[in-house]
Amino acid sequence: MSQIPKIQQVVAVLWPSFLTAGLATILFFTAFDPQLLVEQAGYGEISRLAGYTVGFFLFWLLTAGTCALTRYFQKPCPRPGE
Repeated sequence: MSQIPKIQQVVAVLWPSFLTAGLATILFFTAFDPQLLVEQAGYGEISRLAGYTVGFFLFWLLTAGTCALTRYFQKPCPRPGE
């Protein structure tokens, strides 16, 4: 059985999580203003663009983690006696 190259494994995690993070950012910030969220949370002032950027990277981190876990759990378990 051939081994999948490491870079292909990394891209298989980062690319779908990037697309999902983009969609999640669009949907989330359609309903919520990042400037207002930060002010109500008591973190001071932030520009909308900074809020969108931070939100996107947080969504990307979350979805990359779930994609990486899916990739990890796809590996077959060793059989007893091997």
